[in-house]
Amino acid sequence: MKSLTLSILACALLAATTAVTQAATQPTQSAQPAQSEDKTAPSYDMKAQAALDLDAVNKKVISLAQVLPPDKYTWRPTPDSRSFAEVFLHVSGERYFILGLMGAAPPPGFDGKSYEKSTTDKAKIIDELTKSGDYTQKTIQGMANADYAKLLPKLGPQANEGDVIYILVADAHEHLGQLVAYARVNGIVPPWTVAAAKAAAEKKGPDAQK
Repeated sequence: MKSLTLSILACALLAATTAVTQAATQPTQSAQPAQSEDKTAPSYDMKAQAALDLDAVNKKVISLAQVLPPDKYTWRPTPDSRSFAEVFLHVSGERYFILGLMGAAPPPGFDGKSYEKSTTDKAKIIDELTKSGDYTQKTIQGMANADYAKLLPKLGPQANEGDVIYILVADAHEHLGQLVAYARVNGIVPPWTVAAAKAAAEKKGPDAQK
């Protein structure tokens, strides 16, 4: 029995030693050769999609500005927060600033330091949102597809113009959400939500609207 036990232990030790030896001689995961460069066509048309997305966000921002009563433009949730007017102008001004990271020139006379506090007039703010939206679309449409891969070393070793557009899209959605929160606190339902609810009610038929 003692001899059998020793034989089993010897076999187990031999198997463990073999496994360790094999593991030591095999290359680790990090030592594996790098994957070849992906040469397949991109699945996402950033130029077209970014332009479409930014246009949709701008229309929503403008629609909120249109339904907001003029006396609400100076409302702010806390003393250290931006007012409605300042958020609208921040959204507009960020378009010039962010696209400027890749060399796009802002309109003549644009002063980024004073722009956000330049007015609380409803009509002027809507006009600024419209102009900056047109500027954004013109800038994006003026880019070639290859420009999206153009490197911008000043922003980082691998940063490119496509990253700038991505930042712009993300920033637009961030502030749209902020404006929706501002509106809801003031009892204002976003116009697109009103339109969607109306369309849903009409689809159910006249009885559902009673």
